[in-house]
Amino acid sequence: APRAAAMTGLRQGELLALRWLDLDGTAHKVRVRQAFVRGEFKTPKSRRGVRGVPLAGELADAFDELRHVSPYVDDDDLVFGHPEKGTVLCHSALSKRFKKALKAAGLRPIRFHDLRHTFGTCIAAEGKVAPRTLQEWMGHRDIQTTQRYADYCPNPGERDVVEAAFSAGTNLGTNPRTPVGN
Repeated sequence: APRAAAMTGLRQGELLALRWLDLDGTAHKVRVRQAFVRGEFKTPKSRRGVRGVPLAGELADAFDELRHVSPYVDDDDLVFGHPEKGTVLCHSALSKRFKKALKAAGLRPIRFHDLRHTFGTCIAAEGKVAPRTLQEWMGHRDIQTTQRYADYCPNPGERDVVEAAFSAGTNLGTNPRTPVGN
């Protein structure tokens, strides 16, 4: 579940409600159709409800491996269901397992939800996806929520502007545009 959270940006409740039929290998998408919140299945938080998030090949392979070892592989079965019962995993049990895995790996403690932020940050840092697309993938109701990742979006021209302003030959002490004092 942690790898899926980091590589799809799905909320914990959306991952807990993910079913095998939601994995579309042909379209290379994860279909987010429901979430498990406060003990019940609900539609996701996004305005449209259902959304599709790109499915990376590495994650698709991990899902295939999981499907080969899970006894619950029917289309309506939960991908991250309880290993012995096939029922929804408990939020707190998942969080405890996650914290234990972080500690065993020697990593600093983070919240499971931080994996969602990892997705948003990494996608924005690639600079190849419009903010509106990232908003759709993450299921944000409004673009202002997605804008928190805007600082990570590269702008190739910014570096050139700063380098030109401070290039060799620019005398900061005599440049009339340079403010003096505070």
